[in-house]
Amino acid sequence: MSTHSDLSRREFLQTAAGAGLVLAIHLPPPLRRDVRADSADPFAPNAWLAIAPDGTVTVTMDRSEMGQGAPTALAMLVAEELEADWATVRLGTTVENPAAWSRRMLTGGSSSVRTSYEPLRKAGAAAREMLVAAAAAQWGVEPATCQARQGTVVHTPSGRSLPYKALVATAATLPVPANPTLKPPAEFRYLGKRVKRLDTPLKIDGSAVFGLDVQVPGMLVASIQRCPVIGGKVKRYDAAKAKAHPGVRHVVELPEIPGTGGGFFPTRTAAGVAVVADTYWQALQGRRALEVEWDEGPNAGLSSAGISALFAQLAVQPGVVARKEGEPDAALGAAAKKIAAVYEVPFLYHATMEPMNATAHVRSDGCDVWAPTQNQTGAQAVAAQYAGVPIEQVRVHTTFLGGGFGRRAETDFVAEAVQLSKAVGAPVKVIWSREDDVQHGFYRPASYHAFAAGVDAAGAPTAWTHRIVAPAILARFGPLQDGIDRTTVEGAANLPYGFPNLRVEQTVADLPVPLGFWRSVGSSHNAFVTESFVDEVAVAAGKDPFELRRALLAAQPRHRAVLELAAQKAGWGTPAPAGRGRGIALAESFGSIVAEVAEVSLESGGQVRVHRVVCAVDCGPIVNPDTIEAQMQSGVVYGLTAALYGAITIDKGRVQQSNFNDYPMLRLREMPAVETYIVPSDAKQGGMGEPGTPPIAPAVCNAIFALTGKRIRKLPIGTIA
Repeated sequence: MSTHSDLSRREFLQTAAGAGLVLAIHLPPPLRRDVRADSADPFAPNAWLAIAPDGTVTVTMDRSEMGQGAPTALAMLVAEELEADWATVRLGTTVENPAAWSRRMLTGGSSSVRTSYEPLRKAGAAAREMLVAAAAAQWGVEPATCQARQGTVVHTPSGRSLPYKALVATAATLPVPANPTLKPPAEFRYLGKRVKRLDTPLKIDGSAVFGLDVQVPGMLVASIQRCPVIGGKVKRYDAAKAKAHPGVRHVVELPEIPGTGGGFFPTRTAAGVAVVADTYWQALQGRRALEVEWDEGPNAGLSSAGISALFAQLAVQPGVVARKEGEPDAALGAAAKKIAAVYEVPFLYHATMEPMNATAHVRSDGCDVWAPTQNQTGAQAVAAQYAGVPIEQVRVHTTFLGGGFGRRAETDFVAEAVQLSKAVGAPVKVIWSREDDVQHGFYRPASYHAFAAGVDAAGAPTAWTHRIVAPAILARFGPLQDGIDRTTVEGAANLPYGFPNLRVEQTVADLPVPLGFWRSVGSSHNAFVTESFVDEVAVAAGKDPFELRRALLAAQPRHRAVLELAAQKAGWGTPAPAGRGRGIALAESFGSIVAEVAEVSLESGGQVRVHRVVCAVDCGPIVNPDTIEAQMQSGVVYGLTAALYGAITIDKGRVQQSNFNDYPMLRLREMPAVETYIVPSDAKQGGMGEPGTPPIAPAVCNAIFALTGKRIRKLPIGTIA
């Protein structure tokens, strides 16, 4: 195994403390948590960086790398304030004991950089000041006469210099500054610049360890036959037939875990039967021989058609008001023209390229978990629960993730591996097939949206109402606050447009379908429906869609600037190329504002082809422009795949899709050219992993309308007749 999995945090800190400088930062509230391991590790666990005698800077990680580049960005924050030479910066082992770390370890909500921007800069700045003080003491001069520059400290008057590696021993004896001075942006060497990612070489040379790569001595492999009906149970199976296959060691029944009742990411698993063997192929062959008979339970009649009918029925009644401005009902009644529409979006699968997997080794003295997880805190808690050991005795070894998109914030695959390891008394790797992954996921909720809007005789919008019917993701965590699931209404209740009379309502549909956080969560569907309906309002008002949005954003200068930049760079107002239409959309999510303009055509057979997408983004202070561009491209392809093809449908309580043949992905030849333009901003920092996804579906659908006059109100788009 690579050092990403076999070097413990304790070993790392002991090695660094014995040979160089280990820095502990007491983070400001609410992140501060003064926890010490023992006297041998005086700076654990809040140690963000270590400087070795050879000058190598190792940055400790508490966030996952799933393709988004967050660890490199975090290292940039440290290196910037440390004045480190980037060539000496390395990513260290991800923290293995989340319970003793200074903050919750969860990579999600586009939060990695924006929650680390100040703490990690302070960590680097404190180290820099300690190194400067060490050099000043050695020279017998005032620290104010010295300056740190790319891995060295220079005495400005004399020009003398010392590299960091010559200063770490002295610096380690100095007190840690409580309030180090941060560099002004004008002096940034790395932040705001294009910096090469630290994980790229590992992925190129094949040394990067993903969850499926994990190998542990004595490890067995498990494949699990889960009940195909949501909420069903095992009635009977033939373990003897499975064990008759070569290499099969054990057959273990796993109960359903409902996954409700509150808590931090309550775990849900389907009932199933696991076959544990020497290899995955042997486990799969044994699984196929089980002849499981299922008790399908109360959900065997559940269907997509029935769910849609339920949504429509619930939409007739008023919901819980999430936002209200003015008197929308009166304004609608007085409107010169009223527009109404219904939009629907389906359940969606996360479609990570690496299916779910985890490896666990339960022992009497503890438990080790190797997992491609977004949620180390949750994984550790779940492992402790099912291993029956104190949480401090669980170590979580975070591998690289072959995609996450919110799916790997769940802990079901960890719970399965831990239960099986405990049952068979050996390390066990659980591997899901693609079919397992598609049919037993945590899906983006389907939803139903009833709109009405009014415009006056001059074409000015006067009213907007939006009623959302959907199952609530947050209901699994406990009672909804004020009856509102904020994930259901995000992207709708915070609509930026200045409608003088506005109401947004939510009605919860109680369904047994497992729900999870899908990339951009509620904004993924609410941006589609709101931005599409804004276009409908523009048409009814006789206005250009861009100009109407621009006028309605008079009180939102950040949104307006982003919208204008996207329109300008896309050539809005000039004729589109022959046979193409343009559409525009705007969305704010996770603290960032993104506008996108899509340019589309129709191919023979009515297939939609997206040729070009122009993106403008305001995400506050910039860390790495290259990462921002990559995340915008990633958000576009993810959202475009869902808009064109994505749908999880249910019949007889079963998910009907099984693999990429019936849940297709966007192909390379279908990928549009994506241009990204970043608005310089000193606003509060926003995230970048998710905000590129919400605007693409409405931009494409609005472009289809501009080209064909056909309004798309139900996803996926499919072919245009």
